[in-house]
Amino acid sequence: MIKNENREAKVLAQNICMSVFKARRVIDQIRGRSYEEALMILELMPYRASYPILNLVYSAAANASHNMGLNEVDLFISKAEVNRGTLVKKLKPRARGRSYLIKKTTCHIKIFLKEKYKI
Repeated sequence: MIKNENREAKVLAQNICMSVFKARRVIDQIRGRSYEEALMILELMPYRASYPILNLVYSAAANASHNMGLNEVDLFISKAEVNRGTLVKKLKPRARGRSYLIKKTTCHIKIFLKEKYKI
């Protein structure tokens, strides 16, 4: 009896300087799609969040082909998560010697690629 191994290629990017909601808008479009279809969607999307996600998908596919020996044609995005990261705090000078706190949001992005089952 031959067992199907649940091999997943995963990639994680931490502290990406963008809002969680902006990244989720892009991630929701590619979740569950094939690798090649996801690349086409990400290249044609007009959002700034699509560029780091495109690099992550490339990296996950490279991990799958190099480390696990999986074929890139048979891959699909099984899971994609966007979680909130730390706040980057900066001080901006204001009038009369005061300072103003600027909070920049970051996010963590995880992408999991799996191989399609052949029947």
